[in-house]
Amino acid sequence: MQSEPNSTANDAAAGSDVKAQRGISALESTGELLVSLAGASQPLGLRDLAAAAGMPPAKAFPHLVSLQKIGLLSRDEDGCFSAGPLGFELGLVALQRMSPTRDAEPEIASLAATTQLTVAAAALGPLGPTIIRLEESARPQHISLRIGTVMSLVNTSIGRVFAAHMEEDALERWQSHESIRLAGAQAEQPLSRAYRERLNRIRENGIDESFDAPVPGVGTVAAPVLDHTGGISLVIAVIGSSASFDAGPQGPVGLALLAATQRLSWRFGASGAATPAG
Repeated sequence: MQSEPNSTANDAAAGSDVKAQRGISALESTGELLVSLAGASQPLGLRDLAAAAGMPPAKAFPHLVSLQKIGLLSRDEDGCFSAGPLGFELGLVALQRMSPTRDAEPEIASLAATTQLTVAAAALGPLGPTIIRLEESARPQHISLRIGTVMSLVNTSIGRVFAAHMEEDALERWQSHESIRLAGAQAEQPLSRAYRERLNRIRENGIDESFDAPVPGVGTVAAPVLDHTGGISLVIAVIGSSASFDAGPQGPVGLALLAATQRLSWRFGASGAATPAG
């Protein structure tokens, strides 16, 4: 189904209407238990699950019994709760309908509006990390980036984020085509120790940045969007003049980018992704 014009604004208005409407408080309590169990990533007993949801076990138990009856939860012989048949079925339906490019669109538009910088999304194509979406800043910027541009795995932050999530043998295979990519090395070179250490930092921090290289005067911060398998679906990057934003994950732009990619990773089922607030 194609999005209608102003879908982002319409979705925001719809979300506000839902929050303003009167709900059923008992169901909201049930939802707190489900959110707590999903956040635990392992089966939980009654007391632990109730504590995680911030309610007494006596209050939590009737909710859990009902969730068992309708199949959203199951309970093992040790008394621990986990997803039930209906829970799995709903999860599979959500995964089948998931489209990383489509689902990332509101986050990309919002990030561009918030930062007033260019936002790009890249996927791994036949030749390497490829730009598939570009929300350009209203500010004049000299960025030689277009839909279809293939990024270096070594010399660009977008490419390095992809590289950080590749298996060693796959990374070495991808390196053989490095010379055809934007800012790619002109000849095949072995992976240096410094490069491997940088990939380790990207995995630890969840973000990478490049300032004044490979393009003088241009800065980029990039972060991954992971899926339910732990694999990388997209890399989203914020791009602007080097003087436009602070480097590193703790600057305002870096924090906004990490928040957006973590929300998307959570939506795509990535284990350990932060649950979005609100």
